[in-house]
Amino acid sequence: MRAILLASACAIAQAVVIAPAQAQAQQQQPAASASQTERQSREDTTLEEVIVTATRREERLRDVPVSITALSQEELNERGIVNYDGLATATPGVVLNRASANFNNFTARGIGTNGYGANLQSTVAIYIDELPISSNGNSTILDPSLYDIERIEFLRGPQGTLFGSGSLAGALRILTHDPDPTGFDASFLVDLGTMEEGGLRQRYNAMVNVPLIEDKLALRVVGFSRNEEGWVDNVGTGIENSNSLIQYGGRAILLWEPNDRFSARLMYSREISNPHDSSLTNPTRGEYVRLTDRPDLFQSDMANYNATLEYQFDGALLTSSTTQSDYTGLFYVDLAGTYAQAFPFALDAEAYDDTFVQEVRLVSDPGGRVDWSLGGFYFRKRRDVDYNYRGTEEFMAAQGFTGLTDEYYLRFGSHFIAHEVAAFGQLTYRFTPDLWVTGGLRYGTTDAQGFTEPGGYNSNYLTRAYVAKVLNFPNPGPLVITAVPPVTGVKAEESGLSYRLSLSWRPTPSVTTYAAVSTGFRPPIVNARAGAVSTIDPTDIVIPDGATSDNLINYELGVKGRWFGGRLVADAAVYWIDWNDIQVQANRVSDSVQFATNIGGATSKGVEVSVVAIPADGWTVALTGGVNEAKVDDLTPAEAAISGAVLDARLAGPELQGSLRVNYEWQPAAGMTANASVAVSHVGSFPNSFPNTPGRPLVPLPTYDDTDAYTFVNANLAVAFKEFTVAAYVENVFDDHSVNYIHPEAFLDGRYGRLRPRTIGVRVGYEY
Repeated sequence: MRAILLASACAIAQAVVIAPAQAQAQQQQPAASASQTERQSREDTTLEEVIVTATRREERLRDVPVSITALSQEELNERGIVNYDGLATATPGVVLNRASANFNNFTARGIGTNGYGANLQSTVAIYIDELPISSNGNSTILDPSLYDIERIEFLRGPQGTLFGSGSLAGALRILTHDPDPTGFDASFLVDLGTMEEGGLRQRYNAMVNVPLIEDKLALRVVGFSRNEEGWVDNVGTGIENSNSLIQYGGRAILLWEPNDRFSARLMYSREISNPHDSSLTNPTRGEYVRLTDRPDLFQSDMANYNATLEYQFDGALLTSSTTQSDYTGLFYVDLAGTYAQAFPFALDAEAYDDTFVQEVRLVSDPGGRVDWSLGGFYFRKRRDVDYNYRGTEEFMAAQGFTGLTDEYYLRFGSHFIAHEVAAFGQLTYRFTPDLWVTGGLRYGTTDAQGFTEPGGYNSNYLTRAYVAKVLNFPNPGPLVITAVPPVTGVKAEESGLSYRLSLSWRPTPSVTTYAAVSTGFRPPIVNARAGAVSTIDPTDIVIPDGATSDNLINYELGVKGRWFGGRLVADAAVYWIDWNDIQVQANRVSDSVQFATNIGGATSKGVEVSVVAIPADGWTVALTGGVNEAKVDDLTPAEAAISGAVLDARLAGPELQGSLRVNYEWQPAAGMTANASVAVSHVGSFPNSFPNTPGRPLVPLPTYDDTDAYTFVNANLAVAFKEFTVAAYVENVFDDHSVNYIHPEAFLDGRYGRLRPRTIGVRVGYEY
């Protein structure tokens, strides 16, 4: 099957290369006597060449043998993308699993067992400049503001060679904008909108760039604030539009360039994101209705400090990047849904991350027969988590449960320490200017260890509450309280090699084809409560120590190019992925304790296409699409029993996903430019988890379900003057309420996420 797929891809790629190239060759070159106006007209109807740094050096996008989607700040503004929303629809083969604000996971090329991944690192690494923020695992992950961004790069396929662990299926890079020491600059963007089913949206963004010493020293400051009323009603708390969002923050970047060889870039950023409740709903209560005794809180506060130093030697650029990140996350969730709210059962967890990242790279100057890069990487993270499981004091008093000083029946603290140390390098050798081979290696060691701290306690609250309210046998009296002993967990250590090898060929100056094989991995995981036995059902699963690394190998063929004088830019890739020792998240059924383990393997295969064209003056058409088949193909009976997986079970990604965006630009009057656009996006249905219940062989999982297949439409009309831009927009034009996320866990009353209701608004932007 693999040989047939790759052979078919070769035939398709060859046809795509040759036919348009022949058509382009037949076009006549413009006359040497063309006027300046004619030359400008050709420039206005030519798509810009995109430059990326995915290989740690500046290169044309079409020369990089990696599937990449790149979006500039201008494109983000045109699409109304201010955070993770919208990035997936612009990227073939990618979906965003969004339970709520700050609760996000991307899935690329079908590499994901569910959209949540509790206890696991995401299969797609998320970087803000040099900082991997997706290392936060199953806790909240900041949904950062995307204002004044230099560029977004979404790299698909494993990126383990240059981006290390966690980039199993890809890497999302958010690259902030450098200060400009050559002149003053300023901008702002205001976005006001109103939602069906909800309230007012307010988004404010501003930037100022100040040269402190001309051509040598500059400061760039960015600030933003979002105040967005929600659209989900919580009938338990009595709050309408309960999932409102307050988010604010900013960054300051100082750039010093004393000479042509040395530069120093210092950055401080802080973002605080406080959604007031989850967006997950219960369809039996209503489309946008949820029930919890208190708001579920997934809140984030992240401060980053970075120093990047560069020195240009003769022939190579040396870069040192040092990042310190401090992160606080709240994870407050009502778990009583399984028992139909018969008794209060909730988790109030608080996490504190201390992360340090150091990377040093030496990258050769481009242009020779040999390009090379060498680097070293060090990562250290300590995560402290306070776990507080609660009932309510009112319920305990009514049942006669005594012995506790407050509403928390289980408290314990834990911390995890993780390290990664790696050396990496990449070499490109050009046999001719149009034929080259690239090889990359990364050797690294990872370790992780968990600790349960002294001072914690447990009780038999859950057992007594279940007997009293579910089985209807009241059993008042004092609770049995026991100490949670301090534990030093097993230290999980692994070393391994990641590699990438590609062969690139330019059959024409404007077209590049490539064949590549690459690998990726995730670090081992330790379980917070390894060895714990259920107090409700002692025969249930005993929590294992953790999960070892999983890894995959990706085989890929691709073609990228520009045709018809730069009026058509396209790329396509076909891939086959073998995923082994899959890290999976399982839930112990009796008490909802989560743990990580490994199961056999899966295969993912598919095709991705991206096309941007100017079919006529003023018109731009952008098309992205992905077809994917990802299934479990290696599984033992024991692995099936503990994970709920079955052979041929689909992974948590759609078989079909794509988008079409049509934009028309014209000049209604002198000094004015207008554009109107319509974007249609489609995401196919996909399962939210494996079909069976972990720990209960062949018993269907009650929470197993499929998302809807849905199509939604956005529309935009904008007019740009010399410095101002005014736009009106409609998001989700037809007010589609499809289910786009289903939480895989038990114990929640509301597990269904839906498309954001139709939103109508205006944007006003200014650029000095």
